[in-house]
Amino acid sequence: MTNNNSIQCPKCNEVFKVDDSLYIDIVKQVRDKQFNDEINNRLEAAEKDKLSSIELVKSQMQSGFQEQLNQKEREIADLKLKSREALIDEVSKKEDKIRELTSKLEQADAQKKLEVSTAVNQIEKEKDKLENELSRKETEKELLEKSLNEQFNNQLKAKDELLSLKDGEIERLKDYKQKLSTKMLGESLEQHCETEFNKLRATAFQNAYFEKDNDASDGTKGDYIYREEDHEGNEIVSIMFEMKNENETTSTKKKNIDFLDKLDKDRKSKGCEYAVLVSLLETDNDYYNLGIVDMSHKYEKMYVIRPQFFIQLISLLRNSGLKSLIYKAELKTIRDQNIDITNFEEKITNFKEGFAKNYETASKHFEKAIEEIDKSIARMEAVKTALTTSANQLRLANNKADDLSIKKLTYNNPTMKAKFDELNK
Repeated sequence: MTNNNSIQCPKCNEVFKVDDSLYIDIVKQVRDKQFNDEINNRLEAAEKDKLSSIELVKSQMQSGFQEQLNQKEREIADLKLKSREALIDEVSKKEDKIRELTSKLEQADAQKKLEVSTAVNQIEKEKDKLENELSRKETEKELLEKSLNEQFNNQLKAKDELLSLKDGEIERLKDYKQKLSTKMLGESLEQHCETEFNKLRATAFQNAYFEKDNDASDGTKGDYIYREEDHEGNEIVSIMFEMKNENETTSTKKKNIDFLDKLDKDRKSKGCEYAVLVSLLETDNDYYNLGIVDMSHKYEKMYVIRPQFFIQLISLLRNSGLKSLIYKAELKTIRDQNIDITNFEEKITNFKEGFAKNYETASKHFEKAIEEIDKSIARMEAVKTALTTSANQLRLANNKADDLSIKKLTYNNPTMKAKFDELNK
């Protein structure tokens, strides 16, 4: 540009003339371009500075982050170290606790073993003591059994004669089933019983009365009455007998129970203590075939028997009456002396009940013996055993009777004791 109004071309160097307004426009455009170029340059510089600053900040931030990361890693390492140390310490404490508990457990186990050993030793001592005691008891038992066996053998020897008689009776009963008396003797049941009694009257029943009941003043009478008194006129025993043979009945068969009511009335009417029905009725009834049947659950002091037990039952009731008579006489004497006898009747009753129980046991064994006879002759040894047992029961009954004394009757009775002490002075 040569002057203010001319412009030189930068390529061809040609100078152009322009008016003022156009020049001003051109100049303005040039300036605007320069300004924009300047702006652009500055913007580029600013952008470079920004990028540089960003890179610097990024570099600084990365450096800070790395430092923080390193710091955190150091802290983590420190924490890990501290945690490991704490864990080791905790484990050490746990191990110490375990060792302590193990030691206590071992001590407790040793103590337990000691206690168990002590208890076992104590038990062993008690066991030995019990075994010794058991051995002693066994020895005592053997001695007692030996003594009892000797006593029993002695009693068996005393019973040999009775068993021999029973064996003879068993032989005679071989041909019998239910009827044993009338067909054997060829006579009536009443005649049979009277004959059996008369066989022993002179030796066993010298003071006894056994006759037909001929007194029908009360409208009825029994068949036979048995009475026995001592030398002072005291009644030992009295029995009203009724005999019933199956052959004496009509075509309408009767039963034993059909005659019990009349028999009880006859007993009371004639003042007898016992009532006995000697019967061959109901030959197929095992209840009566046992031998001696106690009917006291229906009628007081009443029995139903088969003929073969006629003498045995009289003997049992007679022996019971003899024992009771002794105490009745003593009781009468004591009453005459106005002595307190509060407990006498009860003790006499207890004696009678005890005797009755033994008698009932003996009866059952007699009944068992007869049942075995009826069933089979081959079972004779079983019959002997039953008879031996019944004899033992009778012995127990007699022992109880022999064991009852005035001294026992007056036990815990100061009034009676004082009276007897006065009599003994």
